[in-house]
Amino acid sequence: MQHRWTLDPDRLFSAEPSQRAAARELYALVRDLPIVSPHGHVDPALLADPAARFGSPADLFVLPDHYVCRLLHSRGVPMEDLGIPTRDGSPHERDHRRVWQRFADHFYIFRTTPSGLWLSDVLQTVFGVTERLDGKNAQRVYDHLAERLERPEFSPRALYERFKIRILCTTDGAADSLEHHRRLRSEGRLDVRPTFRPDAVVHIDTPGFRDHIERLGAAAGTDITTYADYIRALEERRAVFKALGATATDHGAVTPHAERLGAAEAERIFSRALRGEANTNDAARFSAHMLMEMARMSVEDGLVMQLHAGSLRSHHGALLARFGPDRGADIPVATEWTRNLRPLLEAYGDDPRFRLLLFTLDESTYGRELAPLAGYYPAVLLGPPWWFFDSPNGMVRFLDQVTETAGLYNTAGFTDDTRAFCSIPARHDVWRRVSCNWLAGLVVTGRLDVEDAAELASECAVGLAERAYRLGAGERST
Repeated sequence: MQHRWTLDPDRLFSAEPSQRAAARELYALVRDLPIVSPHGHVDPALLADPAARFGSPADLFVLPDHYVCRLLHSRGVPMEDLGIPTRDGSPHERDHRRVWQRFADHFYIFRTTPSGLWLSDVLQTVFGVTERLDGKNAQRVYDHLAERLERPEFSPRALYERFKIRILCTTDGAADSLEHHRRLRSEGRLDVRPTFRPDAVVHIDTPGFRDHIERLGAAAGTDITTYADYIRALEERRAVFKALGATATDHGAVTPHAERLGAAEAERIFSRALRGEANTNDAARFSAHMLMEMARMSVEDGLVMQLHAGSLRSHHGALLARFGPDRGADIPVATEWTRNLRPLLEAYGDDPRFRLLLFTLDESTYGRELAPLAGYYPAVLLGPPWWFFDSPNGMVRFLDQVTETAGLYNTAGFTDDTRAFCSIPARHDVWRRVSCNWLAGLVVTGRLDVEDAAELASECAVGLAERAYRLGAGERST
């Protein structure tokens, strides 16, 4: 007979009694604080429409979550069997009960992973599932979830309020209409803000680059035929995002190389890109130049600049061709920050109007490069462990390696970076537990007193992120 499925109330706390006791006390102070989610990928349509629902259990737990899909794929489960639509219209599973059955049959593979922690928390805490998911009870659990998903109290808007989310920021393309954000803004009920993500119109080797530029021009109300037109359109779109509450931009790059081109050279490369004649060297140089331009724009309009570097996107070309991006085949690569960012930081790193948040998938740079950069340049803050390292062990490695050089106040708190809306409180809870346990370790070893630890626990939970993203809690302490 299966035992009742429960969560250990002391999960992620040290087994050493004095540290565990201190962690419990710190966690009790922050457990119920509101959630500030300054970076993520939740679809704003879920919250803009009062009638919106999550769909089936498979829609909620499997299809949008590339963390889930990649691990299932690693065990030989084809993407089409998970219900992922194909680009070419070839067959894929449409029966969500079958998708759920395959997920449940393989639920054991998430043991030891952060996804296992999040999924277990969501199933139990949010939806009241009391039996551990497996292949035998898959359909019974499916029915349980489906029944709840039909209730008004499990709508996206209802759960937003139940989760105590104070602010949620989405990630939106430069040419996005932002219609859902306009609706949310006009209602004034939920604080959901866009984030300006211009990658598709900045990296000229993006497939369909010319089409993306045409959409950018249409959104900005202008024809883009020259580099100067292009820059004005980007500035116009940033202003629209800011008017709808945006406080940040977001930039993805394989490398953080920054280098300013002359106006004439930028025009020549952009013209070649519009004609479909740009080469690999052009793409690298233009991306580096546009990092400088985006930093310049942030100085002028005050939007915080996030830079996510070090992911080789769509490593498996066949997967990209058949299913599109963001399906789990993105792989970290080694990243050099010190030399690559030097031109940008020499130009803007001391400017009090500028704020640059750095996220990496190369942990070897934490102590060697990123912490020293954040420990010197006033503009630089370190984003939390990201993606593959958004895990209990990854969080501890980050805190251990960066805080002695950069200090905790030169970090940007926590961002959940999720497409899976219902995992938001679970992800924040893991961070709060881990950071409280880490602070408790400093208390019991005499490196931090209890009062300071309590203050820092609150900063880790909410305060650092609020100030890093300028989300209503004042500016960073000097």
